[in-house]
Amino acid sequence: MDDPRRLELRLREAARFFYALKDPLRLRILIVLARSGEVSVADLVRAVRVSQPLVSWHLARLRAIGLVRVVRDGRVARYSLNLDVLEQRYQDFRALLSGEEGSGGT
Repeated sequence: MDDPRRLELRLREAARFFYALKDPLRLRILIVLARSGEVSVADLVRAVRVSQPLVSWHLARLRAIGLVRVVRDGRVARYSLNLDVLEQRYQDFRALLSGEEGSGGT
């Protein structure tokens, strides 16, 4: 089992990750990215039917936890879902629940 400090760090990382997913709009954005691949903010705005500043604000939160990648081509930014991070977080959480060491985050 983890030492108490390492366990606390892992719990905080998990809480931060799940807190970022608590918003239904963020989940809708993730679904659009999963189904569409790489998309622009304009595409996301049309898909989720909210303002561009609001989509950008939520994308920033999803980028902060590593779930969304951005590739810039001049002025155009294209966003995609980082499935590797999602899978790693899932594995980390399962390990945390079972008392395994796990990686402690990415």
